[in-house]
Amino acid sequence: MVSRIVTAPTVVAIRCPARTADEYLTLLIGFVGDNLRTVNLRRLFEFPDPVNETSARIVAVGVVVMALAFLTLREGWILVPLTYGFLARVATGPTLSPLGQFATRVATPRVEAWQGAAFHSRQVPGPPKRFAQSIGLGFSTLASLAWVLDAPTASWVLLVMLAVAATLEAAFAICLGCIAYSAIWGCADCNDISARLRQALVEARQEVDDVPVASTVVADAPTIMSAVADAPAIMSAVADAPAMH
Repeated sequence: MVSRIVTAPTVVAIRCPARTADEYLTLLIGFVGDNLRTVNLRRLFEFPDPVNETSARIVAVGVVVMALAFLTLREGWILVPLTYGFLARVATGPTLSPLGQFATRVATPRVEAWQGAAFHSRQVPGPPKRFAQSIGLGFSTLASLAWVLDAPTASWVLLVMLAVAATLEAAFAICLGCIAYSAIWGCADCNDISARLRQALVEARQEVDDVPVASTVVADAPTIMSAVADAPAIMSAVADAPAMH
């Protein structure tokens, strides 16, 4: 009888070198710096132009919800996401705004699909919408300051005004900020530029279809064919002509 001796596997413990808080902070700063180098800051702070009005109205719905939540619950922390949202949209459009991302990437495609293929969202100019967001940023910032300075009545009044303006945008597509922008700087197509975009497409197609050279050749085709048909008679007349001395 042969006995077997089974030995347990050797476990090698690998110990990671301990790091101090300063070293971890240095690594974190380096990681953030490396990623910021890959970000196009110029594109980050661009505002879309034109703006999908369906998305803008969905954002307005979110503003109404947050404003009504503050007026109902009287909780100051609600002003934080409200103010940040306006700041992010003024600076970067929907890029750094959670509400803007939800509106453009999730809600708007579903609304357009639900409306059917015949539905097309209106396209409106970007600068007036950005100006409207900056007004919302001013109202929400003042409301936040009033709340911090123990002036809740002022906060409520400002949020009521903000909720009314956002309701007009969400329900009736009436942008008070856009109206103010048009009154100050002028904007001939602030209501809707969808027609102008479609006209540009039509004109581009007409430029492709209208080829002057081809049109001239087609128009002169009968004359050319007639000349080709008379070519034998002309050659015969030349051959029968008497020689000149």
